[in-house]
Parts: sequence; C-alpha cells; structure tokens
Amino acid sequence: MKLQQLRYICEVARRGLNVSSAAERLHTAQSGISTQIRLLEEELNVQIFERHGKRLVGTTPTGRTIIDMAERILTETENIHQVSEQLNDQHKGTLSVGTIQAYASHSLPAIITRFSNEFPGIQLRIHQGNPEQLADMVLSRTADLAITTAPETVSDELIMLPYKTWNIAVITLPDHPLQKVKPLTLEAIAAYPLVTYDYTFMSRSSINNAFDDKGLMTNIALTAMSSEIIKTYVGLGMGVGLVAASSMDERDGNLSMIDASHLFEPGTTYICMHRGRLLREYVYVFINFLAPELTRDIVERAVQTEAIN
Repeated sequence: MKLQQLRYICEVARRGLNVSSAAERLHTAQSGISTQIRLLEEELNVQIFERHGKRLVGTTPTGRTIIDMAERILTETENIHQVSEQLNDQHKGTLSVGTIQAYASHSLPAIITRFSNEFPGIQLRIHQGNPEQLADMVLSRTADLAITTAPETVSDELIMLPYKTWNIAVITLPDHPLQKVKPLTLEAIAAYPLVTYDYTFMSRSSINNAFDDKGLMTNIALTAMSSEIIKTYVGLGMGVGLVAASSMDERDGNLSMIDASHLFEPGTTYICMHRGRLLREYVYVFINFLAPELTRDIVERAVQTEAIN
C-alpha cells in the first residue's frame, strides 16, 4: 500500500468518481490512477469502487470506510511534515490562503501587510475561487485555510468558523431612478435588469429567496464571481448591482450605493480549515489577525473536533 494510492482514491471520491477530473487535479495520467486503484483493491482483496464496465458508478460500504481512513492517514502525514518543519524553523515556511475575490481586494491587503512584517520568512500564496473551489482547495491541502462564504455542501472533513457578517447593497450609476426611491423596495429593484453574484455563492440564495418570497420575477442580466466585475458592468450601464456593501470603497466614485440591509438576509463569511490538521504557529497568528476573537484555543478546539456522523 502506498500513500499515492490513498491520495488517488480520496481525490476520485472528492471528484464525484470522475477519474479524469482527479487526474487533472493531481497532474497525472488517468490510466495511472485507474491502475493504482486496481492494484490497491487487489492488495486489500476488497472492492473500493462499484463499476459499470470501466466506469466508476459508486463507492462500496467497505470502500467508504477505507476512504475515510485514508483521509485521516493523509491528514496525519501532513501533520508529521508540519511538526518537523516547525521544529526545524518556526520562522520559515509557506502559508497558502484561498479567498473569494472581494476579500483578496478589500479586506486582506492590510492583514497580509501586517503578517508579512511580523513573519518576513513566511512565503504567502493567495488562491482565488468560488466557494466550491475554495472548499476543494482546503480538502486537497492546496490551501491551509480559505476565507469564503459557505458552499452549497460542506464536507465532514471541513470546519467552518464564522468570521464576519455583511449586508447586500444596491449599486447604481449616480443618476439612476432608484436613488430617489425611499424607502427602497424589492418591487422597485425588480423593475430593472440585475447584475449580481454567480449561483455558487450562498449570498445568491439570499437574493433569490427575497424576491421569491414576494412572488417577484427578476431579469438577471449578468452574473459574476467577483464584486469588482459586478461593479464594472453596473458602471457600463448593464443594470442594477447587488453586491456585498463591504466591497465598496473610495475607488468606486462612479457608482452610488443604497443600503438594502432591510430587504435581504445578511451573509456570513467563514474561515474554512481541514478537520484534524495540525496548524503551524504562524497560521494561528494569521487567523487572529483576521478575527481577534478567534484565539488559538478556540481555533485549536474547532480543528481537533471530530465530525458528527
């Protein structure tokens, strides 16, 4: 049994049994993954995956147990590396952070600057993606943590620590008729084409639910995974924007913002981490910079909490 084989079965399971997608993620050949899975099954004398011809169609009960154990083994393997690195030099290493674009542009720069000044020997890697992609980065250990809204489904291997709440705002060109509507209503907003977040963002569900509850039809002119893209196309006159209020700053002088916190449920941003993973000292510091209320003790207890099956 090889660690690489365990990585293969875990990645295939994460990818919904799509061997091609797993191969792309692991930068290897699809045939190599299939061969190694077969060799592992033969060595263990069990069937991990159910097959229809050559296609994987399910995971056997025994296979699910093996995959769960393999995930724990891979986590502990990573922990061994973390321990050795920390003992060798606490002031050198890498911190990989996944984030949605809004935080990469607005909230993180000050935190990154502070962290880099305190830990100049730590190499920072910033990854961007939508909530599903960010959760996958943490699961696959590409990122040590992710700052994200909640994906549609959260793996038991992940923990999600609430980090910040925020409200949806309406943004328009300064002379837009909505600027004169007081108080702002959903009916007034629905009369215009909308530019807002991609469906993979949890905040999109909040927006949809608000209009659905009122029985209002909306014209979604454009969706994007980035507040910056939404603002760009609102500025071009594509429609009325619905974005996180916190994404607006002094650089957006060509747009006007209207408070809509009374119309939409507030959103929550989370710090997402891999359950059971050992974190180096500077990771705890980085998290505390993000959210001072998240002390090392709180984070450590959360990370080490076992999943409830």
